[in-house]
Amino acid sequence: MGAPRRSPRPGRHSRTVPRPSRSLSAPAGGILEAAGLVLISCLGPIQLWARVGGGSAERAEGRSAGAARAGKRARRSGAQPGALIVKPNLAPLTHVSYEGYVRLYIAPQLGAKRLDKLTVRDVREWLTKLATLCQCCAQGKDAKRDPGRRKCCAVGDCCESYPSRRVVQGSRDALRAALSHAVTEEEISKNLASLVKVPKPRRRRIKPWSATEASLFLADAAARDDHLFAAWVLVLTLGLRRGEVLGLTWKSIDFETGELYVDHQIQRAGRAILHRETKTEDSDDFLPLPAVCLKALRMRRAQQLGDRKAAGELWQGSHDLVFTTKYGTPIEPGNLTRMFALRSRRAGLRVIPLRNTRHTTGSLLVVLKVHPKVAQRILRHSQIATTMDVYADAADEEVREAIGKLSDAMGGTG
Repeated sequence: MGAPRRSPRPGRHSRTVPRPSRSLSAPAGGILEAAGLVLISCLGPIQLWARVGGGSAERAEGRSAGAARAGKRARRSGAQPGALIVKPNLAPLTHVSYEGYVRLYIAPQLGAKRLDKLTVRDVREWLTKLATLCQCCAQGKDAKRDPGRRKCCAVGDCCESYPSRRVVQGSRDALRAALSHAVTEEEISKNLASLVKVPKPRRRRIKPWSATEASLFLADAAARDDHLFAAWVLVLTLGLRRGEVLGLTWKSIDFETGELYVDHQIQRAGRAILHRETKTEDSDDFLPLPAVCLKALRMRRAQQLGDRKAAGELWQGSHDLVFTTKYGTPIEPGNLTRMFALRSRRAGLRVIPLRNTRHTTGSLLVVLKVHPKVAQRILRHSQIATTMDVYADAADEEVREAIGKLSDAMGGTG
């Protein structure tokens, strides 16, 4: 019998890395652990595998026998090789976003990469490949369908479902945030992902509704006795965001003083609908309610009382929300967006995204010649530069008038 095998001693080619706290929550499959593998805390919700202290027998791939056995156990248990998702003190939507980028785009290519061996070239090649990799093929979307319903990649006809620029940028940003945390934890010396540039996605400019179009929309909603009429009024007159209008409670409305306090929002995060505080303190503010808003909210209260009486014991209004389903449950944010598009078509208007109604509010303030500082208070922008960007997008009539004046001036000097 040979001499007993001794564990490798830490040397200059290896370093001891603290294991994550046991308080971290892991997926149902459990935490992957094996010889030569440790978890490096790289980002709030993300932990990437790192290879440390394996010895001279390791190759460039960095996959020892222990690592291979760990990967097999991970696949059998259902855990995701290359990434472990935990939920620390981050916004729920941020966690869901990072989890998606890690699971779909980062872990398949870089999950088995040794952290201290990651190079700028690795990151650049990964992003280049990601932009040209059909995600239907990579994620097996078509292969997961029933055999009779497969129509593209699984039958040899690639649908070329390439990631958008926004997805590529988001993947890079998630990795950059992970490596930034690793730098803070002194696991690596510099953030390599921040050295790689990606093309910025071009924002599609959408012309907001005019005052006439907004009035036609509200008139149609009122004529049809829309139960969300008050929501549309608040969105178009005060520029409330989708989550903010759905997160309003009756306690935040003072009918005597005619004020509205915005401090909560409804948000979809994974499989949960959350009633939580707004993103920043700058979003919290008291807003005066015009007469049309007060009247619409009183109508909404009467409608809700009728719904509550009709639902009886099935009523579930625990948060005392202003806008709910007929059983008192929160309205799904995505459903509000779809209902807005449906009602826009019904009113015979061009469809704009619900989030662009804030630009409509800003455009109306421009037409009314409201001072930018006052508009900043109404729209609750944290930076005056954001408000000035809205004011820079002047109405077409004002642009034509300005160009006309310039033309007259040039003609007069000639």
